Amino acid sequence: MTATPETPRVSAVIPAYDAAAHIVGAVESVLAQTLAGVEVVVVDDGSRDATAELLAEFGERIRVIRQRNGGLSNARNRGIAEARGTFVAFLDADDRWHPDKLARQLARLESDPALGFCSTRTRVEDPAGRLLNHWDCPDDAGTLLETLFLRNGAVPGSGSGVMVRRDLFARVGGFDESLRSLEDIDMWMRLAAVSGYACIDEPLTLVVKHPGSMSRNLAVMRAAALRVMRKNRHLLPRAARGRLWRAGYASVLADFAKWEYRAGQRGRAMLHLAQGLALAPLSRGRMLLGLLAAMGAGRTL
Repeated sequence: MTATPETPRVSAVIPAYDAAAHIVGAVESVLAQTLAGVEVVVVDDGSRDATAELLAEFGERIRVIRQRNGGLSNARNRGIAEARGTFVAFLDADDRWHPDKLARQLARLESDPALGFCSTRTRVEDPAGRLLNHWDCPDDAGTLLETLFLRNGAVPGSGSGVMVRRDLFARVGGFDESLRSLEDIDMWMRLAAVSGYACIDEPLTLVVKHPGSMSRNLAVMRAAALRVMRKNRHLLPRAARGRLWRAGYASVLADFAKWEYRAGQRGRAMLHLAQGLALAPLSRGRMLLGLLAAMGAGRTL
């Protein structure tokens, strides 16, 4: 299908809340895409800073939807509802894209109708632009749903890396607005249950990691992660809802226990490791016992 202003092939959805420090870079990275005819939809989610003024400078090159603050999931859902493209790509306001990202993803998705969504290998930087690490593609995208239960962060770039066939949202619903975190993981699980996934093994997405964001939101993120694991258990094949799910749940408990320990919450961390050990003693026992021993000895993790 040929893209027209009325029917673009790709809509880029950017939720923005008090994003004046970053939003220009994000929008410019979309406008610099080698793919022609990309629709840029920015949802200004009740910003109180200069976000609106900065967006106005782009004029008719972008569409700005202004609304009262409803949170990240609500803003993404509004963007999906407003988007006219056959495909929707998400970008957080403080991240950026390589110029070839959308063209490469579109070509991959259009090459295989069984693929419903796609992400890319991702470069992770600190706010000063220093490389922290590369967020790699999962080893076996063919079993992505089970991989997500075992490793929640399996989709690189996540809310800034994924492109989705827009018609899939009619099947799986929008982002869960009741979740205060990990709403992206929840969505990828639901998409993986009904469609194929591909990952382009090149760093075409750039994500900025802000120091202290994990420690500030640790309790919220932990509660959301465990809820996502419980609410989507039924999506797994029946044979995987037992041992595999328990192993994944214990791994989530272990991940957050390590962050709790680093935040000085040793007693809480060890309690959560013990809960994981009771849940998955065979598949995760050695790892959990090792962490318990290290925490008991006060070692650095």
